[in-house]
Amino acid sequence: MHMSDALLSPGVGGTLWGAALVAAGGAARRVRTADAGVVPLMGVLGAFVFAAQMVNFAIPGTGSSGHLCGGILLSALLGPPAAFLVMVSVLAVQALFFADGGLLALGANAINLGLLTCFIAYPAVFRPLAGPAPRGRRLTIASLAASVAALQLGALGVVIETSLSGISTLPFRSFALLMLPLHLAIGVCEGLVTAAVLAYVWKAHPELLAARAAPGPQRRPSALAVFAIAAAVTAGALAAFASTKPDGLEWSVARLAGAEPRPGDGAVHRALATLQARTAFLAEGVSAAAGPSRAAEQPAPAAGFSHAGLVGAGLTLVIACAAGVAARAARGRSRSERAR
Repeated sequence: MHMSDALLSPGVGGTLWGAALVAAGGAARRVRTADAGVVPLMGVLGAFVFAAQMVNFAIPGTGSSGHLCGGILLSALLGPPAAFLVMVSVLAVQALFFADGGLLALGANAINLGLLTCFIAYPAVFRPLAGPAPRGRRLTIASLAASVAALQLGALGVVIETSLSGISTLPFRSFALLMLPLHLAIGVCEGLVTAAVLAYVWKAHPELLAARAAPGPQRRPSALAVFAIAAAVTAGALAAFASTKPDGLEWSVARLAGAEPRPGDGAVHRALATLQARTAFLAEGVSAAAGPSRAAEQPAPAAGFSHAGLVGAGLTLVIACAAGVAARAARGRSRSERAR
């Protein structure tokens, strides 16, 4: 569901950039800085979600694919403010270094994949359904319902933003009728994966769950190691076997417009396209490695793809940790100002 710059006008893209920056600033002031382990946890979970988003799975009967978004999972383990900062970190790495999602569209993607999930779907759906003891059937139902809600909100956000941008080849009603049912299926898959991961966390590291974490809980090094290893394995090996079919957004656009609309010829689109071409040094390696390595017989992962995935996961870990450190600093300044 990563939007490209071609789907947005500068006015809509700039407005959503502003909204995302305001949301990130507010989130930074609300991160639970009393927990000394929140910063490394943000880093390893960011790396894990980045890696998981590389693994596209086919949606039967559609010719399209989907991938884990991770917002509900992050919110359950970190709380919505820190989860939103991690999601922004993931999206920034994808846009800057992989050309996955446009730079103009980065704000829109942060809203659709981050804000709507962390600050609406998680508190409004997951928390009430999961309750104070999120396990068993309640955990599965909460994960499924919240993931479906998050994907539906995000898909609707894409449709609205594209319509407001005046993309006439993607009429609102027709676009919505393709996007929403397809992302319902993706949401169900995400919900099942989220429930499985959270069920493991409940059994092995229940202190990680934001729904029941006491002030300042200690994050166990073993939990960090588990997610770090999972991120490395997913990015370095599993992602190379991901489906090569277009994702839900690309598939929906192709069904309506035949191909993705061309980016605008304005100065903003040109400047951002030039900037992204200079920063996305990992995009070519992924593209070159993806094709031959994903045959039906599932051969060994392509070295280029695995290398790019590991580098991307590492970059995400660093940037998500930096976001956590910045949040600590912002929270500290806010407290100092209130004390004066």
